[in-house]
Amino acid sequence: MAVEQNQARPLDSAGTDARVAEVLDQLAKRGMRRTAARQAILEALFASGGHISAEELATEVQQRFPTVNVSTIYRTLEVLQDLQVIDHVHLAHGPAVFHLAEHDHQHLVCERCARVQEVPSSKMLPFLRMLEKEFGYELARRHFALVGLCQSCQEPS
Repeated sequence: MAVEQNQARPLDSAGTDARVAEVLDQLAKRGMRRTAARQAILEALFASGGHISAEELATEVQQRFPTVNVSTIYRTLEVLQDLQVIDHVHLAHGPAVFHLAEHDHQHLVCERCARVQEVPSSKMLPFLRMLEKEFGYELARRHFALVGLCQSCQEPS
């Protein structure tokens, strides 16, 4: 799976990634508690720099907090989706993966080698407009990947 480059982020006075602190503030404004488990989940999400499954996230978080249940991970992921901090996508036949919503893109997945390529949303706009105009259909494109064969895996004609 292609991994996006992680950029250095400013830390707050407690040494926490400022983005983590910002999301914890959003949770608090909605009456939710700031817990060590939520902070660890956010830190793992931001550190992943790309796509991560709930199971991979649980493994990361449980290294620091072994008592954090997988159900806590899923509940937190659901809340983060509601806040539009993350999106989830189904890449081919594997489990859903989560990524930060701040980077709007579409996924191309090779069904042979499982390579994932990100396509900027701007490249999809003409296609999306055509679907809306011709069929009156608004596509929830961030939820799915386009599956096919990458150039390396295509059979020579």
